[in-house]
Amino acid sequence: MPKHYLKKFVPHPEKLKQNKALGILGSQIYEADLWHLSRRSVARAFWNGFFWAAIPMPFQMVVSALFAIPLRANIPLSIALVWITNPLTMPVVFYVNYLVGTWIVGNGIDSEFQMSVDWIWRQMEHIWLPLYVGSAVSGFVMGGIAYVSILLLWRLHVIKRWKHRRERKQQNSK
Repeated sequence: MPKHYLKKFVPHPEKLKQNKALGILGSQIYEADLWHLSRRSVARAFWNGFFWAAIPMPFQMVVSALFAIPLRANIPLSIALVWITNPLTMPVVFYVNYLVGTWIVGNGIDSEFQMSVDWIWRQMEHIWLPLYVGSAVSGFVMGGIAYVSILLLWRLHVIKRWKHRRERKQQNSK
């Protein structure tokens, strides 16, 4: 089961308390809910991670971890999910976010798109608004779909396990 596999990589709360650098975040960072893999904390982590993955900004992992605290989301999963946008997927994701933004805002660039850093920097004054509006909308939508999907999949898994347990009990009682 993935939950048991993932537990191997989640740090123990006592080990976290020994890390002096985390002290600046206060005592909330040590609460078990933020490190435990429960249905709600995992679903919130998916929303948080997917949302921040869609936003083009530096230090997405740090922001995702900081937002996981008030959201009561699993911190390690929130951080890991930000890597959906990695150097390979980033151009495609952000271009789609830009297209969504131009559809909402209505203003795009007049010149033809070129896949180069130089061209993007020259057009930044024209593309920043549609890019960030599209990124926020895409992040909310992707995060919302992920949140609902995790809750439903987790629930279906629990129902399946209950059913399997009930069938085993009936077979053992015969």
